[in-house]
Amino acid sequence: MSPLLSKIYEEQRNRWRAMTLEMQQLEEENNRIFIDAYGLQDEIAPEVPLKEITLTCNPNYRYGGNRNETELEKMLLSDTIKELLSYAVGCMMGRYSLDEPGLIYANAGNKDFDHSRYKKFPADDDGIIPVLDTDWNFYDDIEKRFHEFLRIVFSEKHLTENIQFIERVLDKSIRDFFVKDFFSDHLKRYKKRPIYWLFSSGKNKAFQCLVYLHRYNAATLPRMRTEYVIPLTGRIRKRLDDIDDSIKNNETIIKSNKQRLEKEHEQLNKQLNELKEFDIKLRQYTDTNIEIDLDDGIKVNYTKFGDLLSDVKIISGVTTEN
Repeated sequence: MSPLLSKIYEEQRNRWRAMTLEMQQLEEENNRIFIDAYGLQDEIAPEVPLKEITLTCNPNYRYGGNRNETELEKMLLSDTIKELLSYAVGCMMGRYSLDEPGLIYANAGNKDFDHSRYKKFPADDDGIIPVLDTDWNFYDDIEKRFHEFLRIVFSEKHLTENIQFIERVLDKSIRDFFVKDFFSDHLKRYKKRPIYWLFSSGKNKAFQCLVYLHRYNAATLPRMRTEYVIPLTGRIRKRLDDIDDSIKNNETIIKSNKQRLEKEHEQLNKQLNELKEFDIKLRQYTDTNIEIDLDDGIKVNYTKFGDLLSDVKIISGVTTEN
């Protein structure tokens, strides 16, 4: 198998196309047999249009409508790449493993989670993956972990080419996709019953992280504070101080750079204030020791965290108070 994603997709698309055409031929042959057996040659045609071949790898059936072939192929390629990113997140969380086929972990409370089953691509320590608009130097930052996934699965040699291919398909950076679009895609994929929950500080996205539902336990929220929110608060403050120093101590700074730094400073201030408010809420929920019962379903459990979570109304139908 080629380590180039573009080549891999091309080969896989050819297999899907051949599979679809074979299924079409079989359907039409069945129709001919039926027509001949009942003498219906003047009443029924044996031909079956591609849009009626019910395979999800067949874009004519999957998307339908009046789209042309170029549009259909673009949609199939985009969805396939998004499926790859979703699978990679599953490997990060420990739901899947590169060492074994099928579902690996879907118990409750992180109980009996076995890290030894993830040798090629280690599962995350705690099932908490930071999803941030900037690399704030967390070891399990989602973009870093995805790059690691690409290295292991498709080789280091073609990492840059594979990243560029993915970003061309998504029409944005991988980080932007994870920050802005991944959870929406996940909601659609799981029909508004997500298994990866998006904790979010708010509209400025100062802090976001995904938590694997099946690994949530009593330590999740405290760990979220101590390992991510509190360190991030310090790093944002440090960056603000650095920007202040750059502006004050550099008299020769060009106007465009100064404007860029001032704009960054303004945005970081908003994020810092948002993060402080989120930390207060997070501490309050941490003190209540929230427990979830998977038997109650996602809709019920999701509301227990108030507006710590994103898209509560979409998932549960309940409006939270800020």
